[in-house]
Amino acid sequence: MRRFNHGHLFLRHTSVLGRAKTWLERRLWVQKLNNPLGVALVLLASLAVAWVMSSLSFRTGFVLYVVLVGAPLIVLCLFNVAFSIGMMLFVALMVPFVTKFVNVPIGTLLDLLILLGAVGILLRQIKERDWTFAKYPLSYMILIWLYYNAMQVLNPYAESKMAWLYTVRSVAIQQVVFFIGAYAFRNNRKAIFAVLKLIVLMCFAAALYGLKQQFFGFSAAETAWVMADPERFQLYYQWNMMRIPSFCYDPTTFGILMACFAIFCLVFMVGPVKIEHKLLWAVMLICSLWAMAYTGTRTAFALVPVGAVFYAGLILNRKVVLISGLLAVLGAGFVLKSTSSGVIFRIQSAFRPAQDDSMNLRLENQKKIQPYIQSHPIGGGLGSCGVWGKRFNPESELSKFPHDSSFVRMGVELGWIGLILYTLLHYVVLRTGLYYFIRCRDPLIKAIYAGITTWMFMLAVACYVQEAILQLPMNVIYNVFLALLVTLKNFDPAFEAREV
Repeated sequence: MRRFNHGHLFLRHTSVLGRAKTWLERRLWVQKLNNPLGVALVLLASLAVAWVMSSLSFRTGFVLYVVLVGAPLIVLCLFNVAFSIGMMLFVALMVPFVTKFVNVPIGTLLDLLILLGAVGILLRQIKERDWTFAKYPLSYMILIWLYYNAMQVLNPYAESKMAWLYTVRSVAIQQVVFFIGAYAFRNNRKAIFAVLKLIVLMCFAAALYGLKQQFFGFSAAETAWVMADPERFQLYYQWNMMRIPSFCYDPTTFGILMACFAIFCLVFMVGPVKIEHKLLWAVMLICSLWAMAYTGTRTAFALVPVGAVFYAGLILNRKVVLISGLLAVLGAGFVLKSTSSGVIFRIQSAFRPAQDDSMNLRLENQKKIQPYIQSHPIGGGLGSCGVWGKRFNPESELSKFPHDSSFVRMGVELGWIGLILYTLLHYVVLRTGLYYFIRCRDPLIKAIYAGITTWMFMLAVACYVQEAILQLPMNVIYNVFLALLVTLKNFDPAFEAREV
């Protein structure tokens, strides 16, 4: 590249050509097209691209669009790890929504982003050779979990290697996001708060879209997708109401997401933030609870008081405990009140497990599968039950087993050894959150630890009756939060002074 002589800009050119050359050089070399000329050139280029794409077939035009937009994003993700995490979160939210309408393996885009983030870190480690970001008890536990799931490909009881390949992505591989986040956040406070704001914005947008579905109806494409499968329609239409999924694939995942987000909002509503921010958190809390009610997800309804009680016990604040007690009394009265509303009846049924036929059926299924789990220490192989079991091995008895719970699924597919490891993983996660929460003194960091740890506890409880973590976008949010658990304390100087 030739060197530009800035001195030429100060020469007085008398000719028109000389003045035009000076004007152009100033905008190209000094201002770097950050001016009206640059905007005009971009607009002209976009018009040319739009004309070319309109003259092509839909498939070719779509590929061209992906190349033009995706190529710069891919390069940016490779060299900016924090940005790649933001892209992962956005894609994780959009993948379940988009897959309802297009028959394209768009989920591989998330795998590509994870690969780019991991490659970006490995390239940096050639020069840095600093692995301290991965030296935590939680990191070692996740590595053990990854190794055990990877070794399941050799499970002699597994009847399908393809089922393992499809399942290991959500059960284990996506936990690589934890290491990517731990590296990106280790000394980047700005990235931490940017990602937190993105997660909050995504959850709030999901709540608003869910309310749109409830009060303004599903779009024509969404309605066609729901009606295309009788079993899917039965899942969505219950108690004379349509359960709303928002951007998620099903109402259950969305309901659990809104329950966790609601308590997260509660943490900051009573936390060390400005009054105007408290009002904003209160609005998001109301919207998330409101949207959650229309999901008809009983697990989510039960998680709200569970999370509130855990948080109240965590901070041991007198006002919070009194408010929680008052809300508990009001909630008990609400549950006992008779009603003809399908929404309210659904909420009430969540607190009457003895009268819940669905819960009783799940408990019976758990008793039936216990002998199999006890006699198969490494399980029947990843993907042996659930969706992938039905697809790749439909004749197997395990593929017909309604596991429902994450813990039951781990016991069936990974055996009692895998179930122990999965339980230990939850224990180490909660211990990490509590450990750093107690030892941090910065009010904001302490509040974030309280919110994330409460979220993790609610998911651990939800895993007993649902696959709460394995679905998108919860899977990626969960692993990003794990990365925040081990990095947030780096920005509390008081914590560093006390750590031993």
